[in-house]
This record gives sequence, structure tokens and C-alpha cells, in this order.
Amino acid sequence: MVAKGASCALPARNRRGDEPPRSNGPTMKATRDAFGQALLELGRENASVVALTADLGESVKTGAFAKEFPARFFQMGIAEANMVDVAAGMATVGKIPFATTFAIFGTGRAWESVRNTVGYPRLNVKIACTHSGLGVGEDGASHQALEDVAVMRVIPGMTVVVPADYPSAFKATKAVAAHVGPCYLRLGRPAVKVVYEKEFDFTIGKANLLRDGADIALVANGPCLAFALEAADELARQGVKAAVADFHTVKPLDVETLVKLAERCGKIVTCEEHNVLGGLGSACAEALAKKRPTPMRMVGTQDTFGESGRYQDLWKKYGIDAAGILKAARELL
Repeated sequence: MVAKGASCALPARNRRGDEPPRSNGPTMKATRDAFGQALLELGRENASVVALTADLGESVKTGAFAKEFPARFFQMGIAEANMVDVAAGMATVGKIPFATTFAIFGTGRAWESVRNTVGYPRLNVKIACTHSGLGVGEDGASHQALEDVAVMRVIPGMTVVVPADYPSAFKATKAVAAHVGPCYLRLGRPAVKVVYEKEFDFTIGKANLLRDGADIALVANGPCLAFALEAADELARQGVKAAVADFHTVKPLDVETLVKLAERCGKIVTCEEHNVLGGLGSACAEALAKKRPTPMRMVGTQDTFGESGRYQDLWKKYGIDAAGILKAARELL
């Protein structure tokens, strides 16, 4: 049945389907909103797409889908592991289930079910989680998922995608739906800067080079991509040419592009709204240790929990901003 409080407003349908809607609106948008729009369009395009949530329909933006497709929307209550198990069962009969909740619940409370009922049989279930990282702000450490990428990345066969902004999250949702196999899609609560203002390709497992440079490479995903571009602008004013790449797919990692950046730049800074242990930085370090050892710095939370506060203040405190990236880059230059 439809979640209480679900939005009744339906976004305008996108005729092209595979492209995010364009507008002259604000440049700050939440990735969870893009997910809701893309999920609605997927529902219109493919009757096999179903959505499940754990008492969080409004927050995870499944409300429009629930209103238009009530028979394909399942409100599971506060029972995340059960939701994942039901989604796994749906996948065995050809459905494409999106199991949605907050990141701390979908990858924490439900992890055993994700591992055993989705990962082990390699079922086509999409774990789409919002409210990741420090973006939940005042909710504090108990709700700030800073380990989710790490615990999902270690599940064999799990694809892990962390889009940076509204347009990339829209395309990521479509790409995850088309991909056959278990996927984790990491989305955020706050409105973040739109980075992709022009047309672009989004392919799972293929990084996007947003800026070329030969002095240092800034490798980022999620909201940190915008910070990396800001840092690159400041470095350019200082005569340093920094490459900036969006590694939206943490697994499978685009090792080919990473190695090329290492060979060209000789120095790499990774930037993520996540613990540096087990996330994008770790994935890059593991790959480079095998292929091309390279001096690195990792921007992210440093083996610590978060705390309650405005997310903008928390990003600054933990060095997950342009200033933090600049500091790391200067240590290598």
C-alpha cells in the first residue's frame, strides 16, 4: 500500500526517458530527488520495476511512484531485513526491485540479508539508500552512514555507485536498473551543487574526466566532486593544473582510467564523504598498489564517527570540502 505522507505531486514526464530533465531552476538539488524522478520514469517504461520501502516513502522519494503504481509499491514497515528478503524473492520471478531506506539501515541493520539473500545468489536487487554520510546533519552519529560503501563493496558481485549531483543520480538510477545483478546506489539528503550542466555519458564502471591536468589528479565522487572542482580552480590560480575525475562507480572501479591518471600526474588525492577506510580511497590505493604505486592522500573521515551538527559545518570540520582537498594536494606538491 502507499506510504502515509507520500507526495501526490507528479513530476513532468521526460519524453526522452534516458536523459535527466533540464530546467532553468536552481543549481542546488538533492540526489534523492533525482532518484525519485528516475524511478517514476522507470516505472512507466518497464512494468517489472517495483519499489519497496521501510516506512520512509516520503524521505526516500518513492511517493510519486507509489501514487502512479500502487500495485507495484510495497510499504514494508520498519523491517529493513524483511524488505530486502522480499525484494530478493521478487527478483527470482523476474521483477526489478528497488529496496529503499536510509543508508545506515539498508547497509547496517539489513546487511546480513543483503549478503545472504541478495549477494550470495547474485540476485537482481537494487539497494537504493538516501541520507548517506554526514548529510543527515543533526541526526548525529547513529544515523550518519560513513561505512556503507565499505560494507557493500566487500560483498562479492555487488556493484557500488555514488553519484555526485542531480543529473548524474538520475542517470545512475537508470543505469542501475539496466544492470543485471545486485547494486548499491548511494544517495544524499541535502541539495548539492549541480556539476553536470552539459550533456554527458554515464556508464557503470567508467569514470568521467571533468578536467584535464598533469600536475595532480583529484579523484572524487558524491558531493565531494563539486569540492574537487573548487579546489582545482584554486590550484589553477596558483599555477597548478589539476585533473578532476568523477569515480562514481567504486565497484567495479575504473582501474584503467585511474592508472592513466597516476602515470600522467604522478600524485593522486581521493575525496569522499565516507570513512577513508574501505571506501573510494582504499579502492584506489588497492588498485594502484598492484598496477602503479603512486603517492596519495585520502580526504574523508579519518577512522571516526560523525556527530550532530549542520552538515555544512560537519563537512568543514572533517575536512571534506575544497579547503580539505587543497590541504591534501599541497602535501603532495
